[in-house]
Formats: sequence, structure tokens, C-alpha cells
Amino acid sequence: MFMDKSQRNYFDFTLLLLIFLFMIVSCIAIYSAQKYSPYGINFAARQAVWYAAGFGVSAFVYFFDFDQIKKISPYAYVFGVLVLIALFLAPDSIAPETKGAKAWFEIPKFGSLQPSEFMKLFLIIFLARVISNHNEAYLDRTFQTDLKLLGKISAVAVLPLAFILVQPDAGTAMAVAAIVIGMTFISGINWRIIAVLGGIAAFILASLVAIYLKAPDLLLLVLDPYQLNRIHSWLDPFEDMQNSSYQLAYSILAIGSGTMYGKGFNAAQVNVPEAHSDFIFTIIGEEFGFFGASLVISLYFILIYRIIVIALRNKGPYESLIATGVISVLTFHIFENIGMVIGLVPITGIPLPLLSYGGSSLLGTLLSLSLVLNISAKTKKYMFSEDD
Repeated sequence: MFMDKSQRNYFDFTLLLLIFLFMIVSCIAIYSAQKYSPYGINFAARQAVWYAAGFGVSAFVYFFDFDQIKKISPYAYVFGVLVLIALFLAPDSIAPETKGAKAWFEIPKFGSLQPSEFMKLFLIIFLARVISNHNEAYLDRTFQTDLKLLGKISAVAVLPLAFILVQPDAGTAMAVAAIVIGMTFISGINWRIIAVLGGIAAFILASLVAIYLKAPDLLLLVLDPYQLNRIHSWLDPFEDMQNSSYQLAYSILAIGSGTMYGKGFNAAQVNVPEAHSDFIFTIIGEEFGFFGASLVISLYFILIYRIIVIALRNKGPYESLIATGVISVLTFHIFENIGMVIGLVPITGIPLPLLSYGGSSLLGTLLSLSLVLNISAKTKKYMFSEDD
């Protein structure tokens, strides 16, 4: 094909506009949520600062060429794993246990930093390199080459997954698994292999459900009591709503009390713990009702749709794999977070992308989206292409 002389790019201004809309919604919702916070901190102002910092860092990353990103991806991956190991070995003075997990570094005058949030991005760019390089080396696909690729993907994923699980942080571990599954699905591996793996996963899940129904105490071999109690409270949140299921029960009550149009800005009456962070969607549901919650969910649908369009429009396999990884992790986070606050899935303690308060989560998400914007801008217009 011949490149059009204009070399038009497709910078996705819609995606950029969506990010700004999420920033506005986030700061408004956090401002309402913080009135019940026991910390005495202006989280809305801090979130605005984190957004500004995220835009600054993302602007720097945006100008990287993807050949450069591909070259540095192994170093970024190794750095991320080493930081996770350092977190595991760090003393409580710099990495204290919070809410039963050792997942954050405490940095004086800065706050906390969660390495696993950045590890997800490092995993995406390195896994995209591993898959694209393998596919370039083995143009004639066979069962053996597909198994070899599956082995490479597993080898890359096992270290970050293991160190995130020992924190323990089951929610982030599932997000990492979502990245691996999504990128494996479009890696070109034979669908029969993927079907077998899916069948094995379904069998394991069904076995765990059967064990829970027949002998739940056996799950203590792989889960701690706190995690098992979360499953109990998820299945019946109103049985012990003043103790283990307090957060979920009041989350459901808060969203339900919003009815169709909500109680109005800053008029929330139900006190849900950590509403400014993982449970920010309860504030949206209570103050703006079904209508406001539906608008937020629609914004997420448009966000994912725009990334899919960018992934399909782009001509490079490495860039498309990166976009797929971003789609996978965002989709999982959105479904899991909204699902857990309405009682659809168990609580895992993962944030709602772009809305929940949290510097590490917000920076990681903005960096991921900056790569997608980079992909959109680097996509060229070709004569006689399918887009014409």
C-alpha cells in the first residue's frame, strides 16, 4: 500500500474528552463522599492534584515511540517485579499492613504508593512484546508453537501474580489474570487450546462452589478467614449487617435509596465506609439515582468502545495487543467494582477506574490511556485501506 501524502493521524479527541468528564465526575463525587470520612482530609482536592500529576506524566509518555516502548518493556517488567519483591521483604516501617494486606509503600510527605497498579501496565507492554515477537518468529502456526507461546505467556505472568497474591491482594491478582486472559485470547493461539483451558477453569470454579456448599471450612486451606467471611457476607449481606457485611449492606441501601433521580448533590444520607475510594459508585447512585448511575456506566461503555475502535483501526500488532490489555483490565475493574457495590459479585477491594480516590490507581490508569491515545495518534491513513 502507498501512504497518503497527508499522513493524517487519528488522535482520538473523544477519548481525551471522556477522561476530562471522568475527572469532573470523580471530583464531584469524592467531594460529596468525604463528609463522612473520618480522616479529615480534602480528598477531592487531592484527587484533582493526582489528575494534574497524571496528565503531566502521561504527556511525557505520550511522545514515546512504540519501538522505544517495545525495547524498554523488559526493563520495565523486571523493575516492576523487583519492586514487588522489595515490598514483600520491606519492614513494616515503610510497608505497613493495611486492611490485612501488605500492598503499599508509605512515603513521608507523599502518601502511599501501590506498586501492583503500575505492574499491570508493565505487564501489558512486555506481554505484548512477547506475543508479537513470537508471532513474527513463527509465521506458520502449529500446535507446538502455540503451546510454546502459552508457556511464554505463563512464565511472564507467574512472578507478578505470585507476589501480588502473597500480599494478599486477590482483586489485583484477578485484574492481572484478566490482562493475561484477554491478551492470550487474541494472541493467535488455536481456539481448541483456549477452549480446553476455559473448560479447566470452569471445572475448578464449579468445584470451589461445590466445596463451599458442602464443606466451606475446606476453603480455609486456600483462603484466610477474612476472605471466607467476605463470601458469607456477599451471599447474605443483611444477616450480619452491623459487623462483617456492614459495608455491602449499606452500599445496597444507599444505591437503592437514590431511586430514579437521586437525592441531589451533596445530599447523601447513608454512611458507607470508604465511599470516597472503592465505594464511590454508592455516592453516584444515592445522589444522582438510576439516571446518574446509568450515565456513568454509559461513559464507561463509550470509553471501552473508543479503545476498541483504536485497536481495530491500528495496523501494528504490538500496539493492538497493548490496547487489548488496557481494554481487559479496565473492563474487569469496571464490572468488578460496580458489581461488588450492588452485591452482584464478592467484595475484592479494587477501585473504580478514573472515579475512585487513589493516586496509584489513577496514575496507572492515566498512563495506560496515554498509551492508547499514543496509538490513535500514530495510526496512519493509507490509500485503498478498508477505512476508505
